[in-house]
Amino acid sequence: MFRKTDCEGFHRRDFLQVGSIGMLGLSLPAALRAAPARPGKSTKAKSVILVWLPGGPATIDMWDNKPEAPEGIRGEFKSISTKGDFQLAEHLPKMAAIGDKYSVVRSLHHTIPSHAPATVFMTTGNKPTASIQYPSYGSLCSKLLSTPKGVPPYVVFSQLRNGAAGLGGYLGTSYNPFTVEGGNGRGGAKSMSVRGISLPNGFTIEDLDKRDQLLSGLDKKFQELDKNADVANGLDSFHQQALDILRSDETKKAFDLTKESKSVIESYGNTPLATSALAARRLVEAGVRFVTLTTGGWDTHSNNFTNLKTKLLPPLDQTLSALIADLDQRGLLDSTIVMCAGEFGRTPKVNAKSGRDHWARSMACVIAGGGFNRGYAHGTTDASGMAPATEPVTPDDLGATIFHQLGIDPHSELNTSTGRPMQLFREGTIVNKLIS
Repeated sequence: MFRKTDCEGFHRRDFLQVGSIGMLGLSLPAALRAAPARPGKSTKAKSVILVWLPGGPATIDMWDNKPEAPEGIRGEFKSISTKGDFQLAEHLPKMAAIGDKYSVVRSLHHTIPSHAPATVFMTTGNKPTASIQYPSYGSLCSKLLSTPKGVPPYVVFSQLRNGAAGLGGYLGTSYNPFTVEGGNGRGGAKSMSVRGISLPNGFTIEDLDKRDQLLSGLDKKFQELDKNADVANGLDSFHQQALDILRSDETKKAFDLTKESKSVIESYGNTPLATSALAARRLVEAGVRFVTLTTGGWDTHSNNFTNLKTKLLPPLDQTLSALIADLDQRGLLDSTIVMCAGEFGRTPKVNAKSGRDHWARSMACVIAGGGFNRGYAHGTTDASGMAPATEPVTPDDLGATIFHQLGIDPHSELNTSTGRPMQLFREGTIVNKLIS
């Protein structure tokens, strides 16, 4: 199987291939390690969809185009007007057409130009350290937001870098995501495999219940002999949620894309990203709190402009615009935050291979829904796009603002497995100008 790698040698797959499920669907607890969640206070936002662009997108050629910059920096793309109060690169016409439905954060920045640690920073809102592994945004949502019974709180359509990012961190493996496999890019309903929520042929829920009763009896005997019962109790909670999902129709219905009209499916596009984005919309309708979907290839050290205009921007433009517009049309955008970002940006200076290299000092992202402003560009970069010029924003600021919109105090504390108190975001502050 072909697997893309970035410049640091990490393997990356746009989507996991279909795999076999474990006997009786009992592989699910290993993938979905979610404990009972606590309800958050009433607020506008209820769910988050993260559209992740691994490799570091050249946002200077996307959301913060610099057509007036000096030669060697400005790139090849013209700017086009949007329905919002900003412009975009010319190869994002569909996003321009719905520019009144989202914000662009142009002053986002940090200081980590390496893929793996930058991914951790951008997906946890905390600078990575050797002493502690921070939980991903999705894992925090699993912990702090309630989810309907039989619905996984946190779903990913592709693991983030090396599987290390996007996980439960100090909260433990019980808050790792539920992983979806497959999707053929043509609606995907038949080929999408949801590990652990289907049973082997000829095996019924009644058979599962009988087997579960037997396993429960054995587990109790083993727990009596186990001095560290906390681990066993934790596994019991994973197992119970796996069984709840197996017995529930809600998650299976969410993945049945045949229920969607042909026009809706076509509006999202004909790619794996399109399939996962449409499924993500159905998942948040079912009560899932956090969904991550990815599309790779953004590590453009060479042929940056050709890759952007022919391979990367057209499908992103179609799918991201369709997702935001579809959520809005269904009255779901006010309660669903959509964020599109990568781990860093690319150098303003174009290199000898017509590419751009790693650059964390300036980058941009899109954020929509959940009470965020619409048609708004927050902050600016200098004339060459080297660094923020006004209203700088860091990943922890963005994380703090997202969780504020979810009704969660970004300065509240959680405990590690050893009882150590940890603030959700050590340094992040709420960006009030982003909030409507």
